[in-house]
Amino acid sequence: MITDTTSQKLEKIFKDAQDFLPILGTDYVELYVGNAKQAAHYYMSAWGFKPVAYAGLETGLKDRVSYVLEQGKIRLVLTSPLQQDGPINAHINAHGDGVKVVALWVDDATYSWEQTTQRGAQSNMEPVVMKDNDGEVVISAIHTYGETLHYFVERKNYNGVFLPGYQPWKTEYETTDAGLLYIDHMVGNVGWNEMNTWVDFYAKVMGFTQLVSFDDKDISTEYTALMSKVMANGNGRIKFPINEPAEGRKKSQIEEYIDFYNGAGVQHIAVATDNIIETVKRLKAGGVEFLYVPPTYYDDVLDRVGQIDEDLAPLKELGILIDRDDEGYLLQLFTKPVLDRPTMFFEIIQRKGAQSFGKGNFKALFESIEREQERRGTL
Repeated sequence: MITDTTSQKLEKIFKDAQDFLPILGTDYVELYVGNAKQAAHYYMSAWGFKPVAYAGLETGLKDRVSYVLEQGKIRLVLTSPLQQDGPINAHINAHGDGVKVVALWVDDATYSWEQTTQRGAQSNMEPVVMKDNDGEVVISAIHTYGETLHYFVERKNYNGVFLPGYQPWKTEYETTDAGLLYIDHMVGNVGWNEMNTWVDFYAKVMGFTQLVSFDDKDISTEYTALMSKVMANGNGRIKFPINEPAEGRKKSQIEEYIDFYNGAGVQHIAVATDNIIETVKRLKAGGVEFLYVPPTYYDDVLDRVGQIDEDLAPLKELGILIDRDDEGYLLQLFTKPVLDRPTMFFEIIQRKGAQSFGKGNFKALFESIEREQERRGTL
């Protein structure tokens, strides 16, 4: 069980954030998937997540089953339907496997729902108190882009394994930790000319501030382009870049995502490590596939980013990208899509002071994605 009990005393590092909505961090990310049991095994064997909790027929549910996995402060919930029809089936039919809920850990789920709905958020669920022998949890929910939801989770009076209704889940399978620590940021893809709508949503409805903006001159190759703005809450625990397509000679990765996901949704989850070389070695050994970075990327990378603590050879061998800003540098690497549709993927990131998002790597990254699009026939 994740036991970080940090209170609202978290330092405000982004002074422009209104911060009327105190958020302690990401509570969990829930994916609707076609086969939760097999997806859970993938995240245990390939990614090193540990089994934590389960809900299904054995706990009294008739319509769905959920497996809960944890690594560091990252908590994934994998949910599948048990019956035909219904909202989970409809979501999977429309989008394939994908993120349905980005749950935010808050001190007061009722206050969070009241503040956001008063500011224009569409309610999905009014505050509900869930109880069992381990205490109580208060949950509420609002809509964000596409069919994605934000849950507000208040668990200060709860000591159970996850949420009421879940039981501990133990397996004989021995997982090997990959060194993943927490969610650094989560990126949403939205449709043409929708980015500013959702930037305004996070600013007005949730009190976030805009950290940085990238236009099609920053993020473009010979063939494709996109635009992006990064929104964050005051303490920096939550960072949501929002991407939209931009005009290019060919179809961008954002357009490909929108086509196959059938709308807006979570494009990727960036997970932090403090030793990216060992983490990527572990993930590759588990079968996780990463985008190819050509060896020529490393010919002049140190001229661009300056000196770094790591030897360049293992970074080059693993295809790890490097970038620098005024506060330090970062190391990052992106997986290929982890689902059947070319939609969601993961980013592995190690920050050595840098607070940015790898602007200097955009061209190399996008050319790598374009190579994959060309193979899929979707460029």
